[in-house]
Amino acid sequence: MSLVWSLIASFLYVEIVIVLLLVLPVASPKRWQRFFKSRFLEMLSRQAHTYFYLLLFVLVLFLLEAIREMRKYSHTADPAEEHHLNVGMQHSMRLFRAQRNFYISGFAIFLSLVIRRLVSLITTQAQLLAQSEASMKQAQSATAAARSLLSQQKKEEQDGDKPKPSAPIDDDANVDEMKKRIVELENELARERKDKEAMKSQSESLNREYDRLTEEYSKLQKRITISSDNKSD
Repeated sequence: MSLVWSLIASFLYVEIVIVLLLVLPVASPKRWQRFFKSRFLEMLSRQAHTYFYLLLFVLVLFLLEAIREMRKYSHTADPAEEHHLNVGMQHSMRLFRAQRNFYISGFAIFLSLVIRRLVSLITTQAQLLAQSEASMKQAQSATAAARSLLSQQKKEEQDGDKPKPSAPIDDDANVDEMKKRIVELENELARERKDKEAMKSQSESLNREYDRLTEEYSKLQKRITISSDNKSD
């Protein structure tokens, strides 16, 4: 194997290792995203597209060269040369080398595309996980606030229902004052009940929104897992 094809084969082996690291559960998507955003990779990512297309162009050139060699040596030898064993062995050996180079360059191109797609999917998955966690935390905080308000309303309602000590009624003025106080307390109790119903409906809507976000998160996770499995297959 020549030096050029040895380098391409080494590059293919490195690609295989990278694909295995990305596919196997070695690290979580968040850790991979932090690794992708490191200073070293950020310096490389500035010219990553140029390097990628340049490398892809070189590999395609070697793939075309391998195809040309395969077509060249795929024809049978001349009948006059068939009697020479050395000529036939050399012909078969060159055809084998051309086929080997074809597979090496072809798999190198394929794995380059696979690695780029896996990096994109892992980055997208990490962003979706961060968004879903933020949404879940927001929904949980809203639910906790609604529950605390409901508990506070219950306490206030219980305090309002307790009988309060009153002074002995001596005349009609005190009776009228007590009646007004009772009417005010009834109105306040009705308002508190309305507020309680409103907070209860709000809490129920928040619980439904939390359940919907949880279900959406599970669907997104399943979709990302299925797409990752399909890409890895």
